[in-house]
Amino acid sequence: MNRVKQWLPPLRRRLALPVTSLQLCLLGALGGLVAALLIVLFRLSIMAIQSFYLTHYDDFTSLSLQHRAALPFIAAAIITVLGLVIGLKHYRLGIPFVIHRIKLKYGLMPWKNTLHQFFGGVAALSAGFSVGREGPSVHLGAFGASMFGKYLRLPYNSIRILAGCGIAAGISASFNTPLAAVIFVMEVVLREYRIHVFVPIMLASTIGALVTQAFFGTGNDLHTLTMATLSNWHLPYLLLAGVAMGVVATFFNQSLMLTMKTFQRWHLGFRLLLAALLTAAIGSMIPQALGAETGAIHYAVSAPNELLLLFAIFVGKILLTVVALGLGVPGGIVGPVFGIGIVMGTILAFVPSLFSGDHSAVGTYALLGMAGMMAATLHAPLAALVAVMELASNPQLVVPSILVITASYVTAVQFFHTKSIFLQQLDFLQLPYKLAPADDVLQKVGVLAMLQQNYLLLDNPSDAQVIQALDNAESQQQVLVRRQYAVDQQFELAAYDVSLSMSGESALRFIPVGAVSHQATMAEVFAEIGDQREGAVLVYDDDAPDQPLGLISWEQVRALLMRQNNLL
Repeated sequence: MNRVKQWLPPLRRRLALPVTSLQLCLLGALGGLVAALLIVLFRLSIMAIQSFYLTHYDDFTSLSLQHRAALPFIAAAIITVLGLVIGLKHYRLGIPFVIHRIKLKYGLMPWKNTLHQFFGGVAALSAGFSVGREGPSVHLGAFGASMFGKYLRLPYNSIRILAGCGIAAGISASFNTPLAAVIFVMEVVLREYRIHVFVPIMLASTIGALVTQAFFGTGNDLHTLTMATLSNWHLPYLLLAGVAMGVVATFFNQSLMLTMKTFQRWHLGFRLLLAALLTAAIGSMIPQALGAETGAIHYAVSAPNELLLLFAIFVGKILLTVVALGLGVPGGIVGPVFGIGIVMGTILAFVPSLFSGDHSAVGTYALLGMAGMMAATLHAPLAALVAVMELASNPQLVVPSILVITASYVTAVQFFHTKSIFLQQLDFLQLPYKLAPADDVLQKVGVLAMLQQNYLLLDNPSDAQVIQALDNAESQQQVLVRRQYAVDQQFELAAYDVSLSMSGESALRFIPVGAVSHQATMAEVFAEIGDQREGAVLVYDDDAPDQPLGLISWEQVRALLMRQNNLL
């Protein structure tokens, strides 16, 4: 225990700086390992449950009509009971909630929400609701990795990075796409690119992929797709295909938000019951559209020429996803968007194959459809492009991918003014996710990196003692006064009141000093003294709150804001 106490303070001080460090990389890798193991446990739980009644994982066509209709109701009942037991106020889940916690709470995830996400996600995905496993994966990954920082009481700025590491590991462990997971975290969740953040997240994502490969092999859900290089005559058609994907993505986003707004006042139990009813009804007619993205991918690959079936799956997948996510079923949106995009791309491939008689490009169009839908729906064009590069392993598809992604994204943004579905959900749920420019800068630096200890501490001094201390103080040295009371203590900075012409005791002024934890960032200091624009804040260790670690002055906050471009 003594050794731990010895190495923790220097570790904390090192992590308080917004710089790349070996310590942060090692912690990120460890957090990524824990996150990946949680995702593996999550996936294995779903597979174990489905093994009792499904012939193949996520393929609900083998079930009888009665069982297929009963499963959503069973899952809805389980999720409702879970919500009542844990508390409905904790029923805020998925990637939008994680983005909110990353921005406002440094990525610290409440354990009750995490229980909702794990068991509710297992129930929903096992029963065939059209939700993705990446939503729970992101939530569980952020929880698992940030727990290290919380347990060690690391600076909040480093805990946020650890949460990003867990998210990247979770996505990588879900889809076996480590680089796309990194870009997704930087582009969608953190929404910033900084080297000291990028490196540990990249390492954690690699750990997530390695863990996934150890348990599930090196393949991914798209390994059955056959990729072919497209000739240049496909390019004009791909632009039109991208426009169509932008239109579909806009319709999907608007339908989802309309469903959420229409039923927002319904009790969770009634919403889940309606979701189960509609899922059972649609699933009885189009069982291929049930589940996550895997079933839709399988039928897009196995029946590329059955246009009516593909169109039915496409429409059914959109309806089932809007119903499930719009009515509050716990799960992610990325997986269903992948499925919708792959089926749409397969349908769009029918036109060029009709003229050429060559069906070899179907798999390529399916992958491009996934990228186009992902870019327009999630506003993640770079992550979509990287996903194509990882899944296809074919550099010749970069140009077609860029055309499709650009066309779909620009169509959705410029012509339909569509925002990211995550940001729309955050606005609807009234979860703040934007930081003031000053907070955005100051949250990246922990207070331990800025501590100054050039002060003189006086306990319950008289005014004469304070004056003597001020007269004898060295240059830049401050005089800190501690007032001991029966139940607590108060700190003040002593100074001469330069607005008075007289000297002596009446010329003293005492500025109250607030206190922040050693885990705090400079943003908390700014919140304490930003309005008065003077004074200082005391930093204390949670283990010994009576012993101050040092001071942070207003001048340090101001100087950090002034030279932000050089420091960060």
